[in-house]
Amino acid sequence: MTPGLQGHLAMLTFSALVAGSFSLGSMAANEISPAALNAARFAIAAVVIGIAMMATTGLPRSALRAPWRYAVLGGLFGIYFVLMFEGLKTAKPVSAAAVFTLIPLMSAVFGWMLLRQITTPRMATALAIGALGAMWVIFRADFSVLLGFEVGRGEAVYFLGCVSHALYTPMVRKLNRGEPAVVFTFGMLVAGGALLTLYGWSDIRATDWAALPGIVWITLLYVAIFASAATFVLLQFATLRLPSAKVMAYSYLTPSWVILWELALGNGAPRGLVLGGVGLTVIALLLLLKDEG
Repeated sequence: MTPGLQGHLAMLTFSALVAGSFSLGSMAANEISPAALNAARFAIAAVVIGIAMMATTGLPRSALRAPWRYAVLGGLFGIYFVLMFEGLKTAKPVSAAAVFTLIPLMSAVFGWMLLRQITTPRMATALAIGALGAMWVIFRADFSVLLGFEVGRGEAVYFLGCVSHALYTPMVRKLNRGEPAVVFTFGMLVAGGALLTLYGWSDIRATDWAALPGIVWITLLYVAIFASAATFVLLQFATLRLPSAKVMAYSYLTPSWVILWELALGNGAPRGLVLGGVGLTVIALLLLLKDEG
């Protein structure tokens, strides 16, 4: 298997694992405070990544310079995850996944603002098609809903979280000072976990952890280990083998994977017209995967 094919396989797995957090998250979102769940999630992920860090690069003293950088990044990611689970209290998983596909477009805008990164015409076309597909799903393929701009509360809340995620991506490159990726991620998780603990302390104390339903523990362990630690490894693996545009492209597969997750969990699939929007996100993926001519 060629390195490129290995990278594509890693990103296929990555997008499937990320999609699971939408389906499981919607089942657990109303059972626990988003701040409490994500504070625990960051703590577990920090332990896993910390073990990986000590087994590989260790923690160099130079990584402790300007610790405020980790607080900025951890804060941005913490905002994203809290608003994701807040949104999933009412948003359908497929609609939330469609909102997620807007992140590459917003990241391209922030990338230009912060780093002056240029998007090629083909990439811009793919991002526009992907955004159109996302809008199709978010507005449920209903023109009356689109014209009235009737966005569900859950989708609107999660969109704000996605803005934070989109800003996080170029900020990583702007704030990194040569630290290994595993070290930088560990710092972000520790800082983000600390900020979430401070923000959600009352919710954490009020949560009867022993009485939580099983789906909450399943979701917590899934998002901490598979949708955080494992996807980090897969993402790092793929970025060493694929151009960044191709890595980014796989976020457009998320709605399709969510539909499969929903079917597997017995939650049904969206109606036929909505699937047209999902189809547009797949077209966007193919455009981004195509080599520049």
